[in-house]
Amino acid sequence: MGVTKNFPLITTKRLIIERIHTTDANFLLALFNSDTWKKYIGDRHVNSKKAAVTYIKENFLSSYRKYGYGLYKISLKNSNTPIGICGFVKRVYLDHPDLGFAILPEFEGQGYVSEATAAVLSYGKSALALEIILAITIPSNTKSQDLLTKLEFIEIDRIFRDTEELILLSKTL
Repeated sequence: MGVTKNFPLITTKRLIIERIHTTDANFLLALFNSDTWKKYIGDRHVNSKKAAVTYIKENFLSSYRKYGYGLYKISLKNSNTPIGICGFVKRVYLDHPDLGFAILPEFEGQGYVSEATAAVLSYGKSALALEIILAITIPSNTKSQDLLTKLEFIEIDRIFRDTEELILLSKTL
């Protein structure tokens, strides 16, 4: 089987949003081990390029095959530098897809996540025919809560996963 070109799913003024592939292992290794990822999302114990490739296959590529969507790589349009991820996650404990996003710390505060999430939500409605999108965040992650509020998500519940409290938000597309 030949290698397929990674066509952008979405382009915005400053960003390219496309599927993640095993060639993105080094970027994801850096993202998964960033301080903000570990603080707000948790340690995925991905500590080598090999572990990152395995994680990509078992999570990202599996989600694309199983659900037709997943988390996507966000890259800067002008340099093709990967800076974060954004997309939809199907969690067994939620009835609808969950909007997920993360960005490397050096790219925070520049509006990239806001731009990417708005584009991904539009894609979810038009291309994937999604109607309800959920989001979860820990109570201390006020930056994510602020962004979700800006995107018109509404808090609908507080849920517990293991021993962790999560804010559950919802948006109708």
